[in-house]
Amino acid sequence: MRYFFESKIEQKENGYMIHVPFNVWEVVKQRDAIPGELILDNKMIGCELLPLEKGNYEIHISDEDAKSFELGVMHKILLHIPRTLIRMDQNSPYDFEHPIRKIDSMEVIIQPEDGLCGQACVAMIAGVTIAEVISIMDCREWQATMGRVISALNYYGIDHSDVIVYTEGKPAVLPKCCVMMEKMGRYCHYLVHFDGKFYDSNLGILEEYDMSKLLGYLEIKC
Repeated sequence: MRYFFESKIEQKENGYMIHVPFNVWEVVKQRDAIPGELILDNKMIGCELLPLEKGNYEIHISDEDAKSFELGVMHKILLHIPRTLIRMDQNSPYDFEHPIRKIDSMEVIIQPEDGLCGQACVAMIAGVTIAEVISIMDCREWQATMGRVISALNYYGIDHSDVIVYTEGKPAVLPKCCVMMEKMGRYCHYLVHFDGKFYDSNLGILEEYDMSKLLGYLEIKC
């Protein structure tokens, strides 16, 4: 999976580091040092993600690569971390050529209890029940991550971008359909944007949304 965001290169005691603006455990489900690749201002370089604490990571790049970039200013970064998704689609009757449905409408689903917003988003997009999605994702309240959401979308044959865009509260133009992430305490809250409206499993259908709360989004291809 790939992750798009903006961040700075900073020189520290242990080398040249780039802050990762999302919780790596929530989307990658890997721990310890993680190898990866960066496209940094249109240049591809190798890197390593080094853990700090509680899912927070920094990206380490070599001294030689760091010489090519200005320090302390924002850079556009596309991070690729291989083998980051849980496989749910081995026995799926669907694929991207034969999805469970065409995404041409959206019905809101209110989650029956807190902590099921990720499952509710998949259910809304796929047009199935939360109970079915819980079974497919094999996770309960507060256990859904963007990685699990993507894996469930793959199971249902729902095509999507291979890049998660992290806006971190900055103004953004959303695609016609996407899964949105907003930070809510220790967790992320997930909701669906479709055709100019916002489908929130807590609040129902919203006509407007405060983009300063948005952490990032994954485009769903309609």
